[in-house]
Amino acid sequence: MSDQTPAPSLPVTFRPGLTRAILLTAGVVIFLVISGIALLLEQFGPGDQLTFVLTGALIFWVLAQLARVKVVADETGVTVVNIVTRRRLDWAEILQVNLRPGDPWVFLDLSDGTSLPALGIQPGIAKQRAIADAQALRALAEARSADRIAQDQG
Repeated sequence: MSDQTPAPSLPVTFRPGLTRAILLTAGVVIFLVISGIALLLEQFGPGDQLTFVLTGALIFWVLAQLARVKVVADETGVTVVNIVTRRRLDWAEILQVNLRPGDPWVFLDLSDGTSLPALGIQPGIAKQRAIADAQALRALAEARSADRIAQDQG
């Protein structure tokens, strides 16, 4: 990733837009098809139909959870929303933003020695967009780091 990328204005939200659209569309279609089948097949009783509809709703819910991933950067830090977790980080906690060839998503190296996956930036379908988003997040983290060092020295 290039270090020449300018930092975007804050707040900014990074999310895999095309992946999100595909997951939500698939969820709606699957729900409608399963529910339609349940209602059209007359040999099913009300309990069976309800089970089909609830199964369709469960599948939609799972796909919606997969689609909710995002990374939100604001003046005070970054919120990483993954499939079942949400974590708020101060800028000082982020040491490095990594998206290496072959990585499924961005990884944030943290000051506590751990690495946090940020599924909101993933190169699966839109590789160039993910690279640009990772560069922008890196530029923000580096700018905030530089600001922090200047404040500490001033």
